[in-house]
Amino acid sequence: MKRGYKRLLIFELILLIILILNSFVSNILKDYIFILFLAFVIGIFEVIFGIEKDRHRYTKDIIFEEIIFLMAFLLIYYLSGLLIGFARTQNYYSFQALFAIFIPSIVIICLKEFLRYNLLNKAEGNNLLIILTCILFIVIDAKDYFNFELFKNVNTGFEFFAINLLPIISTNIACTYLTNKVGYKPVILYLLVMEFYQFLLPIVPNPSGYLVSIIGIIVPVALSYRVHNIFKKYKDEDVERDKKPIVLTSYIITTLIIVVMVYFTSGYFHYYAVAVVSGSMEPTIHIGDVVIVEKVEDNYDKLKIGEVLVFNYEGVTIVHRIVNIIEDNGHYYFYTKGDANNAPDNFTLTEKNVVGITNLKIPMIGLPATWLNKLR
Repeated sequence: MKRGYKRLLIFELILLIILILNSFVSNILKDYIFILFLAFVIGIFEVIFGIEKDRHRYTKDIIFEEIIFLMAFLLIYYLSGLLIGFARTQNYYSFQALFAIFIPSIVIICLKEFLRYNLLNKAEGNNLLIILTCILFIVIDAKDYFNFELFKNVNTGFEFFAINLLPIISTNIACTYLTNKVGYKPVILYLLVMEFYQFLLPIVPNPSGYLVSIIGIIVPVALSYRVHNIFKKYKDEDVERDKKPIVLTSYIITTLIIVVMVYFTSGYFHYYAVAVVSGSMEPTIHIGDVVIVEKVEDNYDKLKIGEVLVFNYEGVTIVHRIVNIIEDNGHYYFYTKGDANNAPDNFTLTEKNVVGITNLKIPMIGLPATWLNKLR
């Protein structure tokens, strides 16, 4: 092994030992302290090895393609929310969130990926050093999860491995590959989008922990595969130039689709979409159909027997037909029945249960979300 490789090996091993001791002993490397630690490490690295700029030829083009990929992911992810439901996010547009969440996370991601790039650059393709670098950044991302409690219970250890560690491993393998291939800038973009979209959007899908884990494992692998294929094609500069108008058009179309999807699934507007998951309204509405809901917005007196009502009952969104309405002292009570059911529902709906009515359905487009529900 070259002398430079040995120094780099020792440097990374020392970092690993410090991070492991931090996790199991003191755990002080958090937020701004961790930023100072990363900055100090990069400073030491520059003194020992020197820092090099990212000069990858196709960085801008890969970033352009990466945006398309991320927009497509968000579109599919939001489609899944039609079935698994949505959760409203808190208002993170505040100075407190800026300094507690956004600034430290952004700085940590940028410093971390800059360090990864320089470590891999100095490794010069040495497989041992590349693997060690990947392990180092897995430990960095998992440092807040490591503690002795993980080893006291088999179930706790399994949940940590399945829900937390596997996505971290997948992400860092992908980031190490991408950094080696196209530099640190596309990796920073990917990590920022995956880190912050849930804070910046008013609503997000509400999957189980295991479904989040599956997404966290698959998406980095898919991105790596996509970039790998694109990178090979972009070696031909003519192909690169010819594809830009097509990619730009795809970007615009995908963006418009996501805007429409957010509009129709957020629940903030007068109309929104709901996927149907049961056959209780057959043959009028089938499993996998998406119905467009018009909100009632306190106009309960305008609801009529025979209309298809969308309501929430015990945390579940249901689409059934109104079979009876009772008014009592200005308050309305509704009785419903699925078209395919033999008897009316065995509960009474109040005004608080009512969401809206539907007269329009889009056949079968909710089937992918129905399949995703089986993973919950």
